[in-house]
Amino acid sequence: MTLQPFGDRALLINWEQRIDPELNAKVHAWQQAIEQAAIKGVEYSIPAYCSLTVVFNPMQIAFDTLAEKIQALKIPEPSTRHAGRTLEIPVDYNGADLPEVAQRTGLSEPELISLHSNRPYRVYLIGFLPGFPYLGPLPEALHCPRKQTPRQSVPAGAVGLAGAQTGIYPFEAPGGWQIIGQTSLKVFDAESEDPFLLRPGDTVIFKPV
Repeated sequence: MTLQPFGDRALLINWEQRIDPELNAKVHAWQQAIEQAAIKGVEYSIPAYCSLTVVFNPMQIAFDTLAEKIQALKIPEPSTRHAGRTLEIPVDYNGADLPEVAQRTGLSEPELISLHSNRPYRVYLIGFLPGFPYLGPLPEALHCPRKQTPRQSVPAGAVGLAGAQTGIYPFEAPGGWQIIGQTSLKVFDAESEDPFLLRPGDTVIFKPV
């Protein structure tokens, strides 16, 4: 674990740079510990796959002091069996790229749907767009590259694949993920008191409809 400045208002904690459920569980364990410590001057933190950005007010706490306080925290051994919620997401597997992904992977469409659904995916982080969940691990047989030419418009609720990840578009936006299905659930609602359906550390299970 390394700590370094990230601009003049943030501290970046980095772990080994890879996508791994155990590393991600460690990120969330440190985030929770920092929140519970209520360090004066810390405003909020942003978890990613294998890093944690801690935003602070430099008028209230210096970087070196914050780094010392974080390093002094006692962190329990994290577990991938976290206390996050488990949510089922209904999916109509009718995506425009389903035939292409089946061809790329050498799977039939029913095999592809079966592999993608009815299994747990960890919400590693929220990013790219407000409410967009990066989910994994994706079965290796489903790994496929992003589209060479991104679409100018991907509909809200589109379920896509990219590399070793799967995700859900929160609203209509440009994007290059391979679209294999569509959900009717809103993963982001700007008018709601809590606009985000999913949070880092949650578990998602896709259910065919």
